[in-house]
Amino acid sequence: MKSTMRADEPLESSNGEAKLRILIVEDDADTADSMAILLRMFTFDVQVATDGAAALRTALEKQPDVILLDIGLPKLDGWQLAEQIRSHVTGKRPLLIALSGYGMQADQLRSQQAGIDLHFVKPVDPEVLRGVLQRFKAVAMPAADECPAI
Repeated sequence: MKSTMRADEPLESSNGEAKLRILIVEDDADTADSMAILLRMFTFDVQVATDGAAALRTALEKQPDVILLDIGLPKLDGWQLAEQIRSHVTGKRPLLIALSGYGMQADQLRSQQAGIDLHFVKPVDPEVLRGVLQRFKAVAMPAADECPAI
């Protein structure tokens, strides 16, 4: 069945609550589009960058809450990107999640050393990713009625 949703089409939150802002960094256009559509169906606000240099610019401009990054990227690989983001971002830092075909223990250690918070090997189960993102949102962006009065 063919989807009528486009990868660049935003989804509105039905209850008016703030959406988790996610930057997908993926050089394969089909993978990036599929991930963007999936995450928008989960009602997240999604941007896409197709190389490390563009991702760094977008991350600094848009200040996403979460960055999903491939490791094998042109211009600036995922590890270099993570290090650059960690050194340039001041204030609230994004959750960095590697979604990569690089799955050896050495790759995961290198991700940790670069400042990547989680490292998933492709293909990632969409429900696992959704659960991680929803748990992060609950901690990072609690609903107004859940915040203590000041």
